[in-house]
Amino acid sequence: MEEVKNQEQGKQTIIINQQSPRSNGIGVAGFVLALIALFLGWVPVWGWLLWLLGLIFSFCGIFKSPRGLAVAGLIISLVDLIFLILLSLGIFAVLSAL
Repeated sequence: MEEVKNQEQGKQTIIINQQSPRSNGIGVAGFVLALIALFLGWVPVWGWLLWLLGLIFSFCGIFKSPRGLAVAGLIISLVDLIFLILLSLGIFAVLSAL
């Protein structure tokens, strides 16, 4: 009887503290919008709108953790800006030649 009592007292309670994976929703949204703007940048209004939203969301996502996709979205947004400026200059050059 005493041996059973000692075994019950010797039990250890194991607590598993499982952390949920952290995500940065606004950074992911900025990345996705910047990526869509990269492919739809030639559409006159939508390209600029998607670029601007992707830039804003990616910039806001930089201040949250994890920030990997937010940084990628910011870089893609800057590449989009160069593409949109070159596209606009090309369109204005063609229109001025007419």
